[in-house]
Amino acid sequence: MDSTLLDRIAEALLTGVWVTVEVTAGALILAIVIGLGLATIAVLSKSRWLHLLIRLYVEALRNVPSLTFLFLLYFGLAAAGIRLSSMVAAILGLGLIGGAIAVDIFRSGFQAVPLGQKEAAASIGLKPLAAFRFIILPQGLRLALPSLGNYAVGLVKDTSLVAAIAAPEVMFNARQLVNETFETALIYGCAATIYLVLTMAVAGSVFLVERKLETH
Repeated sequence: MDSTLLDRIAEALLTGVWVTVEVTAGALILAIVIGLGLATIAVLSKSRWLHLLIRLYVEALRNVPSLTFLFLLYFGLAAAGIRLSSMVAAILGLGLIGGAIAVDIFRSGFQAVPLGQKEAAASIGLKPLAAFRFIILPQGLRLALPSLGNYAVGLVKDTSLVAAIAAPEVMFNARQLVNETFETALIYGCAATIYLVLTMAVAGSVFLVERKLETH
């Protein structure tokens, strides 16, 4: 096999890996910030309007196909005069969708904290905000970690969608190479291997964090 071709494949896909990691990290951070913030509001607030708005956000973003939402951000906003770079649109789009997923992940974690813990906090005079900060939040985050890890693994795979808006990640670069060389099986096989390595790395990292938390 032509070593020049292999060098081109390696260079293009490894360059795409860094973009994939950047999109994954950016979208994950945005999703966690949104999800944790809205889940906290949902737990602490008694406002029906806030609960309704949060629910509308979650249902809307979870039920719109990710690719459609990316197109809406990248092409739709451009038509309205707001131009986002492909990277910004990718991180923002996946992050907003992930935020809707993370809301339910964190809220489920908070609700899974035994009721006795909340009653004990109230019995020693802790106000709701203090009880949430010192009792519910730490335990809820630990309980939410497995589901959050599953979401992070799925997010790595979902980054392949941003090739459709020209973000130069692994799949975009792979498709460009296929169009130039027609080495379909080899190039997409290499891309699949890269995604496998990335998802296993994320899953392994989450597992190590879980094990560390169990020992404390």
